[in-house]
Amino acid sequence: MSEVEQIERQIESLPPKDLIRLRRWFLDFDARVWDQQIATDSRAGKLDDLVAEARANYEGGKARSL
Repeated sequence: MSEVEQIERQIESLPPKDLIRLRRWFLDFDARVWDQQIATDSRAGKLDDLVAEARANYEGGKARSL
């Protein structure tokens, strides 16, 4: 059995209060990992083309208020 499968089984056996706590923790953890990846990609210039496209669309009148 893989480590992931073991974790899955453990999660399935959690009491409701612990499952709620795990969900909150995981959502926070996942957001931190995502933010770190975006920051890393931004520093590496991987988002430059997307930023340029968004700016061009805005300056070209293709944006709308939310």
